[in-house]
Amino acid sequence: MKITVYYEDTDTGGVVYHSNYLNFCERARSEAFFKKGLTPILPKGHFVARKVEAEFFASAKLGDVLKVTSELVEMKAASFSLKQTIYKEDVKIFELHILLVYIDFNAKVQRLDKESKELILSLFDE
Repeated sequence: MKITVYYEDTDTGGVVYHSNYLNFCERARSEAFFKKGLTPILPKGHFVARKVEAEFFASAKLGDVLKVTSELVEMKAASFSLKQTIYKEDVKIFELHILLVYIDFNAKVQRLDKESKELILSLFDE
């Protein structure tokens, strides 16, 4: 997914705020669902972040066009892990490892059914 850095994403010096890299990754995860005509809210529940590891390599600046990739690392009964990487041109500037857990609408962890697992596999097969 391509993302252009806007003024609202930056500090007064035109450098992207550190927390916005997480937002960019969240947009890419949501966009994977939107491309299939879906949302990240499934009929029986949705996903929440359980664990996040972020590593910053370089800064993005106002006007940069970034590419966010999402790679499935592991699928479990009630969760999945992704590695998301942000590139500026061909240079890796940020990497996120995130564990997403599936919960129902009462905030209880639920097993992913076969259809939901297949959906996740189809979304993040980069």
